[in-house]
Amino acid sequence: MKLGEKAPAFSLPTGDGRTISLKDFKGKKVVLYFYPKDSTSGCTKEACSFQENLSALKKKGAVLLGVSADSASSHAKFAAKYDLSFPLLSDEKKEVLKAYHVWKEKGMYGRKYMGIERTTFVIDESGEIAHIFQKVKVDGHSEEVLDVL
Repeated sequence: MKLGEKAPAFSLPTGDGRTISLKDFKGKKVVLYFYPKDSTSGCTKEACSFQENLSALKKKGAVLLGVSADSASSHAKFAAKYDLSFPLLSDEKKEVLKAYHVWKEKGMYGRKYMGIERTTFVIDESGEIAHIFQKVKVDGHSEEVLDVL
């Protein structure tokens, strides 16, 4: 994925029973963040930090969407537990993860496995990729995103 490219279209279910498509937000900035797993320490910290900065994101005209391969019901529990008021999208088939090139080989303790590389895309009002944060470090990330909006 490169800056200025058209963001891949998608339509995914949420934890609250809706289906959300990228085209729903034409004319708005979209912060699309991919994270590995609901209710894990890093992902919880990242989601809560985005929640704390949600009103500032909205003031800058942006919509926030989180995506992982967890089920919609897992997202519903995660959002309820941490009072997350932005949509979490379920990509169990990993089609969107692959389209955005965030489904990658990872390694831990010498073991190789496939997983989500924590990545955030800022998509501009015309649907093009305006900024990419790769291999995101959770601490201070939501503030970095605000700075580029």
